[in-house]
Amino acid sequence: MKTWSLKDSAELYQVASWGAGFFGINASGHVQVTPRGPDGPAIDLYDLLPTLQERGLRLPLLVRFSDIVATRVRGLSKAFAKTIADYAYEGRFRGVYPIKVNQQRHLVEEIVKYGAPHRIGLECGSKPELLIALALLDTPGALLVCNGYKDRAYVETALLAQRLGRTPILVIDRYPELDLVVRVSRELGIRPHIGVRARLTTRSVGKWADSSGERSKFGLSAAEMVEAVDRLKAEKMLDCLELMHFHIGSQITAIRAHKDALREACRIFVGLHAMGARPSLLDVGGGLGVDYDGSQTNFHSSMNYTVQEYANDVVSSIQEACDETGVPHPDIITEAGRSMVAHHSVLIFDVLGVSELRIAEAPEPATEDDPRVVQDLYEIWNSLSRKNPLEGWHDLVQLKEEAGTLFALGYLDLRARARVEKLYQAACEKLLRIVRELPQVPEELADLEKTLADTYYGNFSMFQSMPDHWGFKQLFPVMPIHRLEQEPTRRGIIADLTCDSDGKIGEFIDQHDVRKTLELHALNGAPYYIAVFLVGAYQEILGDLHNLFGDTHAVHVRVDDAGKTLIEHVVQGDKVREVLDYVEYDHAELIAKVAETAEAAVERGELPREEAQLLLKRYQASLEETTYLSRE
Repeated sequence: MKTWSLKDSAELYQVASWGAGFFGINASGHVQVTPRGPDGPAIDLYDLLPTLQERGLRLPLLVRFSDIVATRVRGLSKAFAKTIADYAYEGRFRGVYPIKVNQQRHLVEEIVKYGAPHRIGLECGSKPELLIALALLDTPGALLVCNGYKDRAYVETALLAQRLGRTPILVIDRYPELDLVVRVSRELGIRPHIGVRARLTTRSVGKWADSSGERSKFGLSAAEMVEAVDRLKAEKMLDCLELMHFHIGSQITAIRAHKDALREACRIFVGLHAMGARPSLLDVGGGLGVDYDGSQTNFHSSMNYTVQEYANDVVSSIQEACDETGVPHPDIITEAGRSMVAHHSVLIFDVLGVSELRIAEAPEPATEDDPRVVQDLYEIWNSLSRKNPLEGWHDLVQLKEEAGTLFALGYLDLRARARVEKLYQAACEKLLRIVRELPQVPEELADLEKTLADTYYGNFSMFQSMPDHWGFKQLFPVMPIHRLEQEPTRRGIIADLTCDSDGKIGEFIDQHDVRKTLELHALNGAPYYIAVFLVGAYQEILGDLHNLFGDTHAVHVRVDDAGKTLIEHVVQGDKVREVLDYVEYDHAELIAKVAETAEAAVERGELPREEAQLLLKRYQASLEETTYLSRE
């Protein structure tokens, strides 16, 4: 028998394919993080847990690696800098981070800090996000791109921010906004920085393709674009039109979609110049993908291009269109938020228990006294082989249905039904072992693996921590963070703590297809830790309070130049009391009602006073704990 190795685990969980140089497996069989890239200092994820738990941080935990943010921001800027230099492009790269991708304060502050050398700005899509950006973005030369639906207060705030030295660009997403911007700017006596968003006919690809095309939510049509130019010209404000923007969706999986959109957008850009406008900024929007499954394909959880290829295509497309028409090269803006932050967050949770299908190798033989259906099932189990897997499966399904009918009609008792279930499961497990050795699995047997999978119960809420998996079937890399020197002998799915049947991870990454189960280790009485990777984009802010499971604890970790691990920020997760407040329950009133009910029970002699006091103490203590479970 082949000895299991660390290399086998790395290949099984495909760490090198999706890890982008930030994640690997060390000699101890633990997942390690190299936040500064593969040649930088490493952090042992498993060994980090005791340090965090000593600070009173229970699982589940969201660990944010600040250095990964810095590395991703720097990598995006360097990719464009290289292309601009190689192509002798005359404009600059001026990226912005869309706050909507992850609005957590410490993260946005890190984006501003690490992006300052590259003049990385911010993009806001709402009034609250605008207020965040005005307060935090103090980088000289950085842009503040203002998208989204706007009212007078939004426009006034953005215009007045110019007095603070900020450079807010009010992007006209809907044509009626132009009148508002013109009117308010005249009243304030402030010349605005204006952008126009083009509604392209080009459609995107991937999960969010429906948000693009002619029926997309935002953007001006060609006719509205012409009207906007004419209106600004009439108002003697055409020089205020500084930017053209487009966006065809998030997580664009195929480079061809980027190229097609760029071709159309560049024609609109040079067309604006032909009408007398002189925009000097071209915002190509977001959509730069993340390779969640490591397959490097146009599958919805992957991307078939690199960041450098993306930069090359953006720069070359704009340069070609401008050179053909004699238009100056514009500065290039990207809103690649997912690419900047997806890799930096890791969710770690412990397994609370497992529901396993453990069938005896040889079930109890059937006898002549057993019901006919039991005898037939035993015969099928006994005769299964590589020669007849499909025939055996059909017979199994038929007999199981027959047994169900007999039980419902009263011809099988409960003990006989139990024998049927055990024989059926034993036959399925034997059949699964046969199927795993077949060169080609029949389509009807493809789901057998999932049917017999164990269920590992994780201490987390999928709806809170990875809602895109539930809502969009977005795949994330999932694997244990320790025991990787051992062969995982079980196959399972992962269920969360909620009572919702959808609260489970039942699809996993694969190089060629979506896997229905994940290889895991058998529980041995010690804590077992699993991590979900690449959850830094959208997951935190989209999470909900299903079953009132709130935010997890979060911690910001980085390494210094000497390789020492530093805990920079600890963000406490929601307490039960805080979550109840969200849904309008006053915790003081709840305590008072429980105390009143307990006192009445004591007076009636139904509850000893000592137990009443213990109940009230436990109730009050629970309100101050996190919403997740403890192994204690």
